[in-house]
Amino acid sequence: MSKKTIAINFDTGWDLNPAPESTSHIQLNEQYQLFIGGKWVKPESGKYFATINPATEEKIAMVAEANEKDVDKAVKAARKAYNDVWSKMPAAERGKYIYRIARLMQEKARELAVIETMDGGKPIRESRDIDIPLAAAHFFYYAGWADKLNYAFPNRHPQSLGVAGQITPWNFPLLMAAWKIAPALATGNTVVLKPAETTPLTALKLAEIIQESGLPDGVVNIVTGAGATGAAVVNHKDVDKIAFTGSTGVGKIIQNAVAGTNKKVTLELGGKAANIIFEDAALDQAVEGIINGIYFNQGHVCCAGSRLFVQESVYDTVLRKLKDRMESLVVGNPLDKNTDVGAINSKEQLATIHNYLKIGKQEGGEMYQSNCSTPKKGYWCKPTLFTNLSQSNRIVQEEIFGPVLAVQTFRTVSEVIEKANNTPFGLSAGVWTDKGSKLFNLTAQMRAGIIWGNTYNKFDPTSPFGGYKESGFGREGGLHGLKPYLKF
Repeated sequence: MSKKTIAINFDTGWDLNPAPESTSHIQLNEQYQLFIGGKWVKPESGKYFATINPATEEKIAMVAEANEKDVDKAVKAARKAYNDVWSKMPAAERGKYIYRIARLMQEKARELAVIETMDGGKPIRESRDIDIPLAAAHFFYYAGWADKLNYAFPNRHPQSLGVAGQITPWNFPLLMAAWKIAPALATGNTVVLKPAETTPLTALKLAEIIQESGLPDGVVNIVTGAGATGAAVVNHKDVDKIAFTGSTGVGKIIQNAVAGTNKKVTLELGGKAANIIFEDAALDQAVEGIINGIYFNQGHVCCAGSRLFVQESVYDTVLRKLKDRMESLVVGNPLDKNTDVGAINSKEQLATIHNYLKIGKQEGGEMYQSNCSTPKKGYWCKPTLFTNLSQSNRIVQEEIFGPVLAVQTFRTVSEVIEKANNTPFGLSAGVWTDKGSKLFNLTAQMRAGIIWGNTYNKFDPTSPFGGYKESGFGREGGLHGLKPYLKF
């Protein structure tokens, strides 16, 4: 019986009817105050700043700008709540509050997802299917640990630290807040949180949820502002623990600031993750994983797979498949459920990305961008990849935080391990191969905090996350995420 070959031409030029998520169900104030001691408090300075929708460049709301006096109020409220209520409360009761917050987040998931997308520019599919469910899952997970710390750390007599100062980034605003707040509360600490100034809204909506949950006043305080507000949190003498997620540069400043003090610190910083495709990998699956790792999130992930290493024998095939898949990506309105690639978070970040594109071309890289159109208003960058690169190129070595992929080739396992490790960062990596032995061989030799096998960007509250080298230290998530908030 003869075999018949059928060629299928996938038309990537489809015009999809818009499928926008409604905004009629969300409730946003025109102006937000600081959340201190369980109440909404006006800033001492009387200053407010605008938070902007990056897809439309329109103002969403005005947000209070906290100064040192405001931060001091928040820390004092957190200390009072710790001394009077939270540290004395039975652990099982603390767990009930954390569980209640998780349930309320689930109930308001649709509203939170839309606000996250409006404020940050990420596609609604990512906010709806990943960010919000995973944030709630972290509260559920740590609610279960609240009364089991002696089982988690047998014979070590774990005790809470006191007041935790926490600073979160703009790429996963609510999820990063959940990563930090949930384990802090489960271990009996109180919190002063400073969200990123460009994406503060879901943290402020979380404050409303915290109020509704009945959590004792002052256990969680949220102060909004820019770098000076974060510095005030870091430098406050009555803060016992600093948890920071953000750039490596700011992480180094924080490390210097707390040197010589008794403050515990965890830093989750930048990354330049390597995604490695071997010739025996399922290539279509691998290409989809690459797309997921760098383009679906606009490269706005510290663990984004922004470096791609392809074995020479399949390089041409992978590059063709990758370019074909890039052409099918829908760039546009983040609230449209058809959208794959949303808006860049801010005008400043877009300028940074464009600068790196210029550098990449100046250094001899060959740039390819998808032929998609982008809206006239808003901050947009087409999915981009560079080839003909060397290890010394800046776009290979430095974190861009945008939808830009640097592609290189390799021949042997030892070569790709050397190339993958040749970076100041060590946060994450991905390996695509049909051979389990090859996968485990690489993971044993690569200096990265998390390595995905035949998948990418998969997170779970039970799994620790964190990096090596200039990607920081300490772990968030899982049993490991409890340790930074305890003393033994």
